[in-house]
Amino acid sequence: MADKRGDHTLYEQVMATIKSERINFVNLEFTDVVGVAKCVTIPAEQFADCVRHGKWFDGSALENIARVAESDMYLYPDLATFSILPGHVRPPSGTRKNDIHNDGDNVIARVICDVREPDGERFEGDPRAALFHVLELAKEMGFKYQVAPELEFFLLRFDDKKPMPLQDDPGSYFDLSTQTTINIRSEMVHALQSMGMKIEGSHHEVASGQHEIDFDTGDALRMADNLLTAKYVIKAIAAQHQLYATFLPKPFYRINGSGLHIHQQLLHRDTGQNAFIDDHSEYGLSEIGRGFIAGQLAHARSMCAILAPLVNSYKRLVRGYEAPVFINWGRVNRQALIRVPRPGTDPQASMRIELRCTDPSCNPHLALAVMLRAGLDGIQRKLTLPPAMDETIFLQDDSERLRPRSRLLPATLGEALDSMREDSLIRDVLGDTIYEGFMDAKSIEWTEYRQQVHQWEIERYLAQF
Repeated sequence: MADKRGDHTLYEQVMATIKSERINFVNLEFTDVVGVAKCVTIPAEQFADCVRHGKWFDGSALENIARVAESDMYLYPDLATFSILPGHVRPPSGTRKNDIHNDGDNVIARVICDVREPDGERFEGDPRAALFHVLELAKEMGFKYQVAPELEFFLLRFDDKKPMPLQDDPGSYFDLSTQTTINIRSEMVHALQSMGMKIEGSHHEVASGQHEIDFDTGDALRMADNLLTAKYVIKAIAAQHQLYATFLPKPFYRINGSGLHIHQQLLHRDTGQNAFIDDHSEYGLSEIGRGFIAGQLAHARSMCAILAPLVNSYKRLVRGYEAPVFINWGRVNRQALIRVPRPGTDPQASMRIELRCTDPSCNPHLALAVMLRAGLDGIQRKLTLPPAMDETIFLQDDSERLRPRSRLLPATLGEALDSMREDSLIRDVLGDTIYEGFMDAKSIEWTEYRQQVHQWEIERYLAQF
C-alpha cells in the first residue's frame, strides 16, 4: 500500500486495528456540495484493496456531485481519519453495551474519503478538494490554517408529531442543566473523544434544550472532517434517548438560533508562531491579522450563502438575538460579525479571530475554504481594515443602530446568492462544478420558498383583504 495515498506505517496501524478490534465493516464517508454526509459501506476484508485502487461508485446517482458524463467516481480513504464508531452510534447487536468500541459482532469503523476520477486525479466537484486547494495556497504563502468550531444544537421531543424544545431543560448560558441532559451531552463528548476528536468543553446554551460542544483548535481539513461526523454522532446518541438533535439554524420563533462560531488562526509554517500577533499594535493584531479580517469583511456578503446556506439561516441573522447583522468587527461586541477575543496568558496559543455568521447547516469543507481564501485575499491585496465597532449594538435605539457605518449581511438566501454571483473569487475557490451545482440547488430552494403561501400570511392578511 506504500504509495502516494498514505504512509505505509499508518496503513499497517490501520490494518492491525481492523484485525485486533475485529472490525466487520468500514463506512467510506464523503459529502455532497450542500453538506449532506454520504457513505458507502464495505466489508472490512475489502479495505486493503480500497486503499490501493479506490472504491467505485456511481457519481451520477448523487445529487450535486457529478454530471452523467462524470458518473464513474472512486473513493480513496484518508487513513489519518480512520476511527471506530462508538457502540451506541451503531445498530445494537451485542451484549457488551458499556464497551464504547466492542459491541458484539457489529463493529464498524469510519474513514473520510477523497473523491477521485478514474485517472486518479481529485474530482473538482468534491468539497474536500476545494478546501485542500486553498490550504495548498496558504502553504505556498507560508501559513498553516487552524480552526476551533463551536457547534450549537437543540435537543427536541416530538409532541403529536410537532417538534418541541425541552421544557424540562430550561436554562441559559453555562447553566447547570438537568441531570438527564448533562448525561446525554457527556455521552456525546465521550463518543467524539473516543473517535480521536479533541473537545475543549461543552455547556448549556441560552434557550431551553439548546447545547454547545466546543472543539479544540486543530488543522482545518481534519476539523471539517470531524464536524461532518460529529453531527450524525450527536443525532444518533440523542435518538438513543428518544430525543431529536437538530442543527437547523432557527427552529423556533422568538428563541435564539444555533450558530457555528469558528475561531481561526494562521501560523507561520517555518516557525509555528501565531501570525496574527503583534504586541505593539492596537488589539495586538499584526498586519497579517488585520489583512485577514479585512479580506473576510470584504467578501462577507458573497460567502454568506456558503456559510449560512438555508432559507432558515436568515431567520437567525436578525437583530436582538446576539447574531451578526452588520459587516463589522470588534472585541467587546457580541453581535460583531468578526470578534477578536482578548488573548489569554499564552497569546501564541490563544490569539485568534472568531467568525460568527456561520451556522451548523453549512458544508464545513466549503465554509472553511471560502473563509480562508477571503482572508488570504485580504493579506495579498493589503486591504485596509476599517475601525473596530466595539459598542453593544443591540442596546442602541433604532436610529443610532441604523446609522450608515457598516454594510449589512444579506437578509435572505436570495440576497446571499445574488452577492455570491458577483464575486469571482468565491467562484474560483469552489470551481465551476461545485459553484454551478450549489447555485442550481440553492436557487431552486429559494424559488420554492418564495412561491409558498405561509400560515403567517393567511393569519395576517386574509381577514383584511
